[in-house]
Amino acid sequence: MSVADKKTDIKQSYDYDAIVIGTGPGGEGAAMYLAKSGKKVAAVERYKSVGGGCTHWGTIPSKALRHSVSRLIEFKENPLFQLDEQHTRLTFPQILKHAAGVIRKQVLLRSGFYDRNLVKIHQGEARFVDAHHIEVMTQDGSHYTISAETIVIASGSRPYHPPKVDFTHPRIYDSDTILSLAHDPRHIIIFGAGVIGCEYASIFRGLGVRVDLVNNRDRLLSFMDTEISDALSYHFWNSGMTIRHGEEFAHIEGRDDGVILHLQSGKKMKADCILFANGRTGNTDMLNLAAIGLAADGRGLIKVNNKYQTSIDNIYAVGDVIGYPSLASAAYDQGRLAGEAIVKGNLDGHLIADIPAGIYTIPEMSSVGKTEQELTAAKVPYEVGRAQFKHLARAQIANTGAGSLKLLFHRDTLEILGIHCFGERAAEIVHIGQAIMMQKNGGNNLNYFVHTTFNYPTMAEAYRVAALNGLNRLF
Repeated sequence: MSVADKKTDIKQSYDYDAIVIGTGPGGEGAAMYLAKSGKKVAAVERYKSVGGGCTHWGTIPSKALRHSVSRLIEFKENPLFQLDEQHTRLTFPQILKHAAGVIRKQVLLRSGFYDRNLVKIHQGEARFVDAHHIEVMTQDGSHYTISAETIVIASGSRPYHPPKVDFTHPRIYDSDTILSLAHDPRHIIIFGAGVIGCEYASIFRGLGVRVDLVNNRDRLLSFMDTEISDALSYHFWNSGMTIRHGEEFAHIEGRDDGVILHLQSGKKMKADCILFANGRTGNTDMLNLAAIGLAADGRGLIKVNNKYQTSIDNIYAVGDVIGYPSLASAAYDQGRLAGEAIVKGNLDGHLIADIPAGIYTIPEMSSVGKTEQELTAAKVPYEVGRAQFKHLARAQIANTGAGSLKLLFHRDTLEILGIHCFGERAAEIVHIGQAIMMQKNGGNNLNYFVHTTFNYPTMAEAYRVAALNGLNRLF
């Protein structure tokens, strides 16, 4: 038998061409690309349904909750529907029903993808035996082994649990367990003012719950453009939320009727419950990485190269387990790119340089490209064009006038360098500008918005208003 024949024989000895660990966005992207490329693919999912944390505990449920609360706020503020508080108050458990319906629909949709593409789902916990063999441990305690030439780790992440916080206490929650909140709190402490913390602060405040938001940094969402994050901070403050910056927790005291948060500054805060939302950890500790000589860092993250390949040649990793940008949208693209690298042996594509950020607070925030601070530090001669939503007819009709659109563009070339939006539908609005930013050969130009006719009335018209505002600043 020739060397080539031996290699073929080895490949045929595996159960699958590829095994994907996890069925979240990253795992789905990899599994679908590989299956559509003619590969025999299996996926291992520890939960009873596909979709991963994105579908069951993260992106989908939190955004469904946010949507329900946002509509409630619009209803209450609309002068056509002036009802008393008794008829307009909803509890957290009540709005969870809508989220549960969305999750069911997403699971059915995503299950169909795996079925149509003949991807075999193995339900259970995945553990490496060696670089080609995975042990699947089922819920009933049984276990079996499957094998593949290539393995993709897409096991996602979970909320970070400091050892001195008792998450088994019924009044201490993380961003996963908060979805099991059964009582109706009147006062909640949220420790951690990152994306998850700010989003849930919006949800609870919109429900009329008193919110204390504790931030261990000096301002909210410091990676965003300063004006945009300041707008959110002011909106939170104006809604009655209390924000404490630069604080670290010492310990959390759980009681039968609530919690007391002890801060290192000596302050104490009491509430009905606390949501601890300060960081996440990669789901790699249960994978038995030591069996293949692979190590994760202190936050459970795995290092990969530009092809999403780990230090083990046939093992790839995508999504939250590799860290930044830790976005569902990017994870799906990473999965597809890893699939391409596996099938073709190389990778022509890559993630776009300017990944849009969408933060689903109330109102939303979104951005793509450079911030003013980055452009100033780089000594780029830029100018700013603004459009206030309160001046747009569509926003006036919808009674959603809070917010604005900000365009950053080069003074000389009129190239759009950054787009920052605060207000209802911001995560949608930003993609209009992103599409123009991606144009080549002079297509990325502020004049596009000046010379394009927009439907009227629309929120998209903000681009024309902002572009004209910016051009008026030039001299």
